Amino acid sequence: MNKTASIDDIASQVESGMTIGIGGWGARRKPMAFIRALLNRPVKDLTLLSYGGPDVGMLAAAGKIKKLVFGFVSLDTLPLEPHFRIARQAGAFEVMELDEGMFQLGLKAAAARLPFLPTRVGIGSDVLAHNPEIKMIDSPYSDESLVAVPALPLDMAVCHVNQADVLGNSRLSGPDPFFDEWFCRAADKAFLTTEAIVPTSAFDDPMIALQMPIERNLVQGVALAEFGAHPTSCAPGYGIDVAHLRQYGAAAKGGWSSYFDEFIAGKDLSEYIALLGKDHIDALPLPVF
Repeated sequence: MNKTASIDDIASQVESGMTIGIGGWGARRKPMAFIRALLNRPVKDLTLLSYGGPDVGMLAAAGKIKKLVFGFVSLDTLPLEPHFRIARQAGAFEVMELDEGMFQLGLKAAAARLPFLPTRVGIGSDVLAHNPEIKMIDSPYSDESLVAVPALPLDMAVCHVNQADVLGNSRLSGPDPFFDEWFCRAADKAFLTTEAIVPTSAFDDPMIALQMPIERNLVQGVALAEFGAHPTSCAPGYGIDVAHLRQYGAAAKGGWSSYFDEFIAGKDLSEYIALLGKDHIDALPLPVF
């Protein structure tokens, strides 16, 4: 079994109107090579689920989002993603803004094929006021009312990993796996982009199993994408490209077309990396939180 694919192969799986989940967290380990490939395709009206970063900002700037389900949209060094902010203030798409933990529960409900999961999170907050579709439910075991977080099923999920083999096994060797496995479990089909494709024997060390939360049976395709998270970080390999994100953020003030033409339009990953330089990306310092 060989699940290797190209980045364009994965992007071609996306159709207009689909619900897509994007792994990573803010400006950390986002599958940006996939996002740029998607920006070069004529898809639109996407429902996007993300702990958002430049993935959300770029798709918002390109007008491809119909609805956004999110816990936050940040570039880390820029607390609020500028392109997202402009689109959000303009009412460019529907939103479902959730507490970060509620977002995770929605993915877990979808993964378990349940209609909802109960929680106390959100009680007494504006999360419920601004999301009237989220209901309360009475506990059958007590007189307590709980928030019923609705399942967040996905047509497709895409995550970026440090290593993968041709079978779909993968490793997240950075300090935080975020919630990537739950995006994959909540999706009808999941795809990975990876910094390196390695032999399966590279995963033989039992300790490495602790860094392999994504089940290979969920993975339908794996694309090699060295430096594929740039300008976000991919620890322990390279950090956030703060200077590039500032340039990208500044483009929100009327310069998106110029940024798109310079870094995205018609370019594959190798052409994009050539513009930045491998040595530059490889030397980016890791963030400290």
